[in-house]
Amino acid sequence: MTQKPTADAPLKIGTRGSPLALAQAHETRARLMAAFDLPEDAFEIVVIKTTGDDRSLIDADRPLKEIGNKGLFTKEIEEAMLNGDIDIAVHSMKDMPTEQPDGLILNTYLPREDTRDAFICPQFQSLHDLPQGAVVGSSSLRRRAQLLARRPDLQVVEFRGNVQTRLKKLNEGVAVATFLAMAGLNRMSMTEVPRTAIEPEDMLPAVAQGAIGIERRTDDTRMELMLAKIHDTNTGIRLAAERAFLAELDGSCETPIAALAELDGGTLRLRGEILRPDGSTSHAGEISGKAFDGPQLGRQLAQELKGKAGPGFFDWH
Repeated sequence: MTQKPTADAPLKIGTRGSPLALAQAHETRARLMAAFDLPEDAFEIVVIKTTGDDRSLIDADRPLKEIGNKGLFTKEIEEAMLNGDIDIAVHSMKDMPTEQPDGLILNTYLPREDTRDAFICPQFQSLHDLPQGAVVGSSSLRRRAQLLARRPDLQVVEFRGNVQTRLKKLNEGVAVATFLAMAGLNRMSMTEVPRTAIEPEDMLPAVAQGAIGIERRTDDTRMELMLAKIHDTNTGIRLAAERAFLAELDGSCETPIAALAELDGGTLRLRGEILRPDGSTSHAGEISGKAFDGPQLGRQLAQELKGKAGPGFFDWH
């Protein structure tokens, strides 16, 4: 490495300002500090407001898919990096489009957290326990579709905001239950939140759920060398399969698509699901093969599910 960051010339880490985003940026900083024996003041965390965070522009009850979802939580951060205002950007991988802007690369991943969804409800233990017609809040098109596919009797209302905002809405009685990612709850040590982890067999998670990705400029050799020290290879292998599956379906973070890749030695198992937004139709499948064939397996499974769904399945876009 040519030059280590210092307090006078800190490494600038770009992030959104939510408590979860900051926790992820702090984890990234801690791993870089440990890898290179650096003090905390050798880093500067730069909070950047994205379109998806701007309440003055976006009604909090308006579905993200109506606003234009691609880059909603990333565009301003990536612009700051291209302008040289930050050195790296820390992202929740399930928010990330499958293609990066010219000049940027996303190929560093921290060890993956729990991939499961969490059922959040003070009164009931599981989705199956909810009474007929209960109101459930979710802003995720995937979760809404999966929920309606399993319990078409339920009423699903828009439930946007960060973790704290959604919990506040739940306490105010806007809905009886909601869903969050187990990974976020774990990263913020929110053990007091009433939750039941939902196994993938019952609700397959979003592509790349539980994974933190770190983006950099393509030509930044110093960052390339530093980030290589904290990259988790197994997470990279799993995400390569899931994101190839997503890319083949031309999906985004607001498309009802789910996938989970798991490693067992040198074997990768990939499960995938596509749904209509109203939950009326879904198609699921799985494929296994060599771990490093993940992208090929992802594309193959996507093609199989598209074949099952038939032409017109995605015409709701």
